[in-house]
Amino acid sequence: MNRRIIRLSGEDHRDFLQGLVTNDVTRAPCWAALLTPQGKYLADFLIVPDGDALLLDVDARLADDLMRRLSMYKLRSKVLLEETDMTVACGTGPAPDGAIADPRHEALGWRLYGAEGDDGSDWDAIRVEHCIPETLIELIPNETFILEVGFERLHGVDFRKGCYVGQEVTARMKHKTELRKGLTVLGIEGEAAIGTSIRRDGREVGTLFTQSGGRAIAHVRFDRLGEGMEAGPARILAP
Repeated sequence: MNRRIIRLSGEDHRDFLQGLVTNDVTRAPCWAALLTPQGKYLADFLIVPDGDALLLDVDARLADDLMRRLSMYKLRSKVLLEETDMTVACGTGPAPDGAIADPRHEALGWRLYGAEGDDGSDWDAIRVEHCIPETLIELIPNETFILEVGFERLHGVDFRKGCYVGQEVTARMKHKTELRKGLTVLGIEGEAAIGTSIRRDGREVGTLFTQSGGRAIAHVRFDRLGEGMEAGPARILAP
């Protein structure tokens, strides 16, 4: 897996992280995100207890930026941020000793820290089946709003924990508006590149993402779904 593990320790590490991320770190293991002050996604990660410390399991491509941003917020907090050489294994078969259940969805199986490997599960098929977004595919830094991609359904945000970066915008989307856009699973005949625009009657409906087994995750305007949708050479089927 192309992951990196960041370790947080020190007297203030839990309070420090609690004031930054979307989920309640006291419930770890959990899934969470760091947002911009405008409520847009920057990075997502699993938070895993490690004795008196916390581990952040993050996509390796976002790890350097995440470290930079956490260091910027640290100021005088008594927090030690360390990049580790720890590895992680994952799978959907019988869980080995010491593994934790993936907190997003039971279909994502288990993760074991300090081990390496992947049991060959078809992760794209699993994600499409359950409409689970993936880092840098459906989750796009500085663009994605987490409620539009299922963070509440996948246990990645807590509305009772108090303030965090981007909390005001996220809470307003939750309590004061009805989501007009978001992820859904659609049928697809043919294939098209991730990021291809979905169109219907000359109007943009949304964007096509992960595809597997004749179905695809798409970010769409719900009021524009209907017959006659296309994404490049592919035909998109209305739900």
